[in-house]
Amino acid sequence: MNISIGKFTLHSINTGYLKLDGGGMFGIIPKPLWEKYNNFDSRNRVLLAARILLLTSSDRNILVDTGCGHKWNGKMNDLYDFTSENLLEESLKKLNLTRHNITDVIFTHLHFDHAGGSTYWEDGKLLPYFPNAQYYVQKQNYDWAVNPTELDKSSYLKENFTPLFDTGLLNLLSPGQKIDDNIDLEVLNGHTIGQQLVKISDDSSTLLFCADLIPFCSHINLPYIMSYDLQPLLTLLEKKKFLDLAYENNWYLFLEHDPLFEYITIDKKENKFIVKNSYADNSSKFE
Repeated sequence: MNISIGKFTLHSINTGYLKLDGGGMFGIIPKPLWEKYNNFDSRNRVLLAARILLLTSSDRNILVDTGCGHKWNGKMNDLYDFTSENLLEESLKKLNLTRHNITDVIFTHLHFDHAGGSTYWEDGKLLPYFPNAQYYVQKQNYDWAVNPTELDKSSYLKENFTPLFDTGLLNLLSPGQKIDDNIDLEVLNGHTIGQQLVKISDDSSTLLFCADLIPFCSHINLPYIMSYDLQPLLTLLEKKKFLDLAYENNWYLFLEHDPLFEYITIDKKENKFIVKNSYADNSSKFE
């Protein structure tokens, strides 16, 4: 990835991979359609990247999300088949950084595949993995995460975020709050309550970190909506809004979960969104 926006240089970092049920990832879309885009294993699981974004400037190193982390037990490993190989640490090292150099972490939301890398175990204690960083999430997402429903409680693991709140590192934001002039936080509620997309922009370029609004390339198809989404019809409206903006203004769309592509630009043909340009993840080990 070679994009600079405003004062920031953008770096794509793939922290690893996990697998989720294909039906869960594509909702009402029949398997004969989604399997054209995504391979699946013997348990009907498709591969997801846990790709995050690093913004570097002269005075800040900002991460958007933290991946799945390493706090997995046997049951979670069996369900999700995590693979990491310390890819985050290796990527930071290549940029002459360590986890201690991270100044800020923006969570799109607190599901385990987005916030799992924020804490780690040491001597029986849960500690912030980026000890010198301030962490940011929408207050409404934090409030939901500490009191989730039966439907989504397995996605919100308190070990990933309550230690940050308890130590005063987790900042709870309201819609419209900014943490930098080049960064806007767009609040959505279809996938979960208080998900925030991170939009980095200047006078000439914009990149939208799509999080779980558009996990894969194939999700630019409007009906391709995850069954994990709490309000799928709202997700549909949110997708229409941001895909229209991306098409009209030639935004880059950063894909957090596509195993092959880091980011894309889109076009429109016969009133359907299509991929205009796709940019491969050169670190990907999968075809």
